[in-house]
Amino acid sequence: MSSIEHQPQIVETGMSNHAAPAEHTIACGSEQATETLAQRLAGSDALAHAAIHLHGDLGAGKTTFVRLLLRALGVTGRIKSPSYAIVEPHTTPARPAWPQGLTVSHFDFYRFSNPREWEDAGLRELFAAPGLKLVEWPEKAAGYLPLPDLDITIDTLDDDTRMFRIRALTPTGKHLLETLDA
Repeated sequence: MSSIEHQPQIVETGMSNHAAPAEHTIACGSEQATETLAQRLAGSDALAHAAIHLHGDLGAGKTTFVRLLLRALGVTGRIKSPSYAIVEPHTTPARPAWPQGLTVSHFDFYRFSNPREWEDAGLRELFAAPGLKLVEWPEKAAGYLPLPDLDITIDTLDDDTRMFRIRALTPTGKHLLETLDA
């Protein structure tokens, strides 16, 4: 068994200057390794006001990663994909950085096609509110979404290893990326 089956492995790190995004490519050879990656990210208090965009083909593992991250943040109960509802709200248990718990909005824009939905569904207000925003299929809502802190692309290799290319696009994103170095 390779080590990536149990632990996420950083396979490439993109160094950055002030203007360029920082980037890690991380290999996860199992759901356990992906869970460890999610737990590392969940350990950062910087998630309180972060936006994370998730890209990848159908079946790449976007929703699985969101579920694992929400579990690592302490969300219990059923965590379903918001494919038809566009957004599913969650609240985490309290912790010192979030005494009231953290508000999490999980968006899935796979079926988003009508720009009027953006206003009608109150999505502008949701993105302006405090809390963590997890966005699947952000390219379907291009032009409406604010710049994400982290941009994650998930690719599946032939051996079912998931390659996570994680780019930090803001100072908050760079702080979150640093939490993955543990």
